[in-house]
Amino acid sequence: MSIESTAATESFQSQGVSTVTVSPWQVIYWSIRREFWEYRSIYLVPPIAAALGVIGFVLGLGHRASINPPEPPTQHSLLQPYMMVAGLCMVAAMFVAVFYCLDTLNGENRDRSILFWKSMPVSDLTAVLAKASIPLLILPLISVLSIFVAHLLMLLISLPFWSASTLGLGAAWKQVSFLHMSALVLYHLVIVHGLWHAPFYAWMLMVSAWAKRAPLLWAFLPPAALAIFEKIAFNSMHFVNLLGYQLTGGGDMASSTAAESTPVDMLGHFDLLEMFTTPGLWPGLLIAALFLYLAARFRRSRGPF
Repeated sequence: MSIESTAATESFQSQGVSTVTVSPWQVIYWSIRREFWEYRSIYLVPPIAAALGVIGFVLGLGHRASINPPEPPTQHSLLQPYMMVAGLCMVAAMFVAVFYCLDTLNGENRDRSILFWKSMPVSDLTAVLAKASIPLLILPLISVLSIFVAHLLMLLISLPFWSASTLGLGAAWKQVSFLHMSALVLYHLVIVHGLWHAPFYAWMLMVSAWAKRAPLLWAFLPPAALAIFEKIAFNSMHFVNLLGYQLTGGGDMASSTAAESTPVDMLGHFDLLEMFTTPGLWPGLLIAALFLYLAARFRRSRGPF
């Protein structure tokens, strides 16, 4: 080796190699950003559903104003359009969440992009947790924001109609209770659609990572077969009742609907302490954690299909 090359090598070694440290939060952040790039329906469908609801509300308001004599507004007629817009956004977000969970891990193996993503310095568990945050947190928050903007627009649009009605602006504002309704929507989407539905979304993510094809069939056929088997063998429906209990947030919606009659009460009671002490919540979260762990293991072991 020449004297020049030896000196150059020693100079390079003396400089050292600088390492770039990336925090776990940055990894999670960019992993979630990746899901936004690949699945635009995450942030497009809830606002589109809210916009359709606002358009329908405007058309309905114009139709009501054209009636002569105009119908006197009641609390039910005032609240119903707001709840229908919220329900439309919720249903749209649930459809997006279901199809996202069933496709996201399965699609990586199907289009062979898993070979690229596994070359990234991101663990399989981190990737799965980032994907799980979409239906559990990101979609509910986007839906809440979409519903809030839609309700605010509906409120501003209907102000002239309320002022001209026999009910009066002050009474109409009191009956709608905009802030209370927004808090209920936030509570219902984040707690019920997020925490209580976590086992279902985690199950679908696990199936998406495991199934080579037809993840939709594998996700819904085993629970249906188990429910039918229980009914035939034992003439009982405990499994179906358990799924219904989890879907309704511990029976919160069903109990409030029976006790109250206004559309706002259909969203459930705003009681965080009661919700977090309900027995069915924590076992469901443990089952969701198990499914997510299995999804990470399947992602690690499965190659492209």
